[in-house]
Amino acid sequence: MARLKLGVLISGRGSNLQALIDACAAPGFPASVALVLSNRADAAGLERAGAAGIATAVVSHRDHAGKQAFEEAMSAALEAAGVELVCLAGFMRLLSPWFVERWRDRLINIHPSLLPAFPGLDTHARALEAGVRFHGCTVHLVRQDMDAGPILVQAAVPVRPDDTEESLADRVLEQEHRCYPLAVRLLAEGRARVVGERVLLDADMTVPEPLLNPVP
Repeated sequence: MARLKLGVLISGRGSNLQALIDACAAPGFPASVALVLSNRADAAGLERAGAAGIATAVVSHRDHAGKQAFEEAMSAALEAAGVELVCLAGFMRLLSPWFVERWRDRLINIHPSLLPAFPGLDTHARALEAGVRFHGCTVHLVRQDMDAGPILVQAAVPVRPDDTEESLADRVLEQEHRCYPLAVRLLAEGRARVVGERVLLDADMTVPEPLLNPVP
């Protein structure tokens, strides 16, 4: 069976990119990274891709007359590489409705919160301030509204009494590195289907028991 071709969009260090690279290197994983594209030539993630022998491209928003031209250039580069699924991994540019619709249901993102809670920035600080007992991360299909769209995978991380933003962020990031490859696998294997604005799984893959924090 042909492997699903991924295009990964980055702007920075690319730790989630590395998780995808590592997953794709495993025997039997149903996807491969065809292109890593950045809007910044100095993004450290480009070096990660180069070290893995993956094609890279830089499409700078500063080199184009406007957002439409910039996104058209990105889309052309992705299409030329045969990309079938676009993965946002720390890509720090808001995408226009044109790009989102061009890649509808073939564009996914990872966000450091249990969406729909805490969309946007500073999620860990906001979680601590709100006093929630669980925090986490979400992989979702992208829609025109920021941090919105059908949810593929989530991981819940208990919030500890002594947590700081940094300690909570570190534990959430560990789960991000598990969730993103899982979401790609589910899509590549056809086990996740978009129906309306929900993702349905072909089999019961949910956690069997409820989670409780604090422990009684």
